[in-house]
Amino acid sequence: MSPFSRLATHQAPVVLGLCSGTHDSSAALIADGTLVGLVEEERLNGDKHTRAYPRQAVTWLLDQAGLKPAQVTHVAYNHSPLRYLAAAPASLRWLAHPAAVPRAFPRARSCTQVWLNSRARMRAFQTHFPAAHVTAVEHHLTHALYALAAGTNILGGRNEVAVLVTDSLGETATTTITHARLRPGGRVDLDRRLTLTDPASLGYVYGAVTLHLGWRRTDEEGTVMALAALGDPARFRDLFRRAIPITSTGFGVDVRLFPLRVLSSRWPRVSPAFAAETCPPRAPGAPVEQVHADLAAALQERTEQVMVHLARRARKLTGARVLAVGGGVAMNCVSIGKICEQAGFEQVTVPPSPGDAGTSAGAALAVHRAVTGRLPAGVAGASYLGPDYPSMDLPVHPRPGLTAIQVASPEMMLARRLAEGQIVGLFRGRLEAGPRALGHRSILASPLLPGVVERLNARIKYREEFRPFAPMVLASVADDYFTLGQPSPFMSMASGVTDLTREAMPSIVHVNGTARVQTVNPDAEPFVARVLAAFAAITGHPVLINTSLNVKGQPICGTPDMALDCLTGTGMDALLLEDWWVAKTTAAPLGDSEPGTTSKEES
Repeated sequence: MSPFSRLATHQAPVVLGLCSGTHDSSAALIADGTLVGLVEEERLNGDKHTRAYPRQAVTWLLDQAGLKPAQVTHVAYNHSPLRYLAAAPASLRWLAHPAAVPRAFPRARSCTQVWLNSRARMRAFQTHFPAAHVTAVEHHLTHALYALAAGTNILGGRNEVAVLVTDSLGETATTTITHARLRPGGRVDLDRRLTLTDPASLGYVYGAVTLHLGWRRTDEEGTVMALAALGDPARFRDLFRRAIPITSTGFGVDVRLFPLRVLSSRWPRVSPAFAAETCPPRAPGAPVEQVHADLAAALQERTEQVMVHLARRARKLTGARVLAVGGGVAMNCVSIGKICEQAGFEQVTVPPSPGDAGTSAGAALAVHRAVTGRLPAGVAGASYLGPDYPSMDLPVHPRPGLTAIQVASPEMMLARRLAEGQIVGLFRGRLEAGPRALGHRSILASPLLPGVVERLNARIKYREEFRPFAPMVLASVADDYFTLGQPSPFMSMASGVTDLTREAMPSIVHVNGTARVQTVNPDAEPFVARVLAAFAAITGHPVLINTSLNVKGQPICGTPDMALDCLTGTGMDALLLEDWWVAKTTAAPLGDSEPGTTSKEES
């Protein structure tokens, strides 16, 4: 029986989607047939990758919609507990595999424990929303629906879409390919064409190597991706060919090198054999050696090869000419860039929040579709889905050592200061969904000035010097600077660069010759587009460095207090907080010298 069969038909369901109890807790709300918002709890509670129930996110979403908990008709959970229960006895088949025997029973027990934990969460949801139907949704369905719905605006009007989801694990699935047909009125037909199951997991392998190299799994895979550009993949190429064999249907993973998964962090994810063939585990903070870069390079190369193979497989299985990609591995922007170049699709899209935080929206979409027969409005192209603070009022000194003035032309002020070489935080409008800052919770800098990347890494982001910084560019002139040849509004694709970019702004070009670009359309983000245009009027180039408003290890700043703390705790020069220019007291004075500005007392 379908998990949706008991859902009552409702003219206007209020659907709350939840990701809770696992990493990247979040909530999403659909009301009156429209996505109200998608909010990651970490942006409000300050705990990166928090597992906590998304209490603050839920509260904001209901307040935004003018609803009370008793008015929620459906709660959608982003996992299906019964699938974990079914995985427990299935784990015992690994008793026939000599390398996996020690893990077969622990794996079965861990699956049972996850089933119990998930059921307990669903019971807790019911107590929060006693009038609601609480429904479990298959994890990969949540990824697929969100990736599809978020990208329909840039898929060229195509009504047939291939959807590729690749992550670490969703119940038992790790990779799925779905053929989606978009119908009039928001209706969509889904036909699952391929499901690969654990242990064939790209996300598991990438996370395991990230941990082996001394960085945090589920958090710092991007650091390993950046390090890969400094390495030689040939050193460990054969190892990864054996570890991740490509097959006619997909790929596999050798459990002799990456042991059978047990759903507990206490179990190692690489084998002694893997360490013997590569290097000992690197301690966090230890020097990064060439062997580490070479290992990262071979991992990244194999990941790209597998992802392109899966994308080509999706094209063959569906016949679609456009592709939507979701799941945690979709955050590997270099792999997405390779898919754009090599897989033969006309357009490729990745949602703003491809990882688990986005599955709260995907779960809500699934239940809304089951109840109404259609997807809601407000999802396509939407990334600014969280809280904003439009009526903020600041004192002259919001923190010791800071001075605030209200600005009449904030885009001109920001563009001018960036052109002068300042590094400025930007906190304006609704909070972005997903791991990339898209101009609402960003740190901006000029890509034209020498030393800016070094300043950003050493004095502001406090991160490894080999990590690159991404550019944003006006979409209308993106082809002058980048070779991607398609929109990238959510900064999810690595693109090649033109000679103009290499000559004028080498600071945004990574060692591998790419840049993770965000294309800015004035219709989607008018303020940032005006800043880019103003910067171009001064410098000749509508391109800025855009990195997230945070420091390493902390979530993107979701509240004004977090943003002010980031300013005071880093080497940023200033912060544009809504229409308030907040600068350090030791900075050059503003006011009379800056047209269009007033102090708080003057306003």
